Amino acid sequence: MNNTLLKTIFTSTNSVASLVLRVPVGIILAAHGAQKLFAWFGGYGLEGTGQWMESIGLAPGFLMALLAGSAEFFGGLALLIGFLTRPAALVSAFTMVVAIFSVHASNGLFLSNNGYEFALSLLAVTVALVVQGGGKFSVDSLISKTYFSKA
Repeated sequence: MNNTLLKTIFTSTNSVASLVLRVPVGIILAAHGAQKLFAWFGGYGLEGTGQWMESIGLAPGFLMALLAGSAEFFGGLALLIGFLTRPAALVSAFTMVVAIFSVHASNGLFLSNNGYEFALSLLAVTVALVVQGGGKFSVDSLISKTYFSKA
């Protein structure tokens, strides 16, 4: 990986707005991932989530549950602290696109009907974080200042 790409990954706007987006979305994604991976917070774990994913056509179900759960859990933790914010947000955004089209789109917009409004909100925030990065109060910012500010 060249130095320019690394600089792009870690450098972001010097805004506090990213923190306001990262923290709640990181918590939400990590909690949903923990449901899928570890059966925490009333979730079904990998086995149950995998069976459900298989039933809606996402096969192999166990692997899809592992991928979605890992993207949400580890991506959420990364967003929470602002480490590798752009890649974590990109993977999370992709996960939301899959959720919207494979689970929620046929139910319409509203969450009360299991619609896509919540996943769409998470998609909007994660895309914004891909664009602006981790912001002023992030591990990314610390790395950027330490390794790339001399350039």
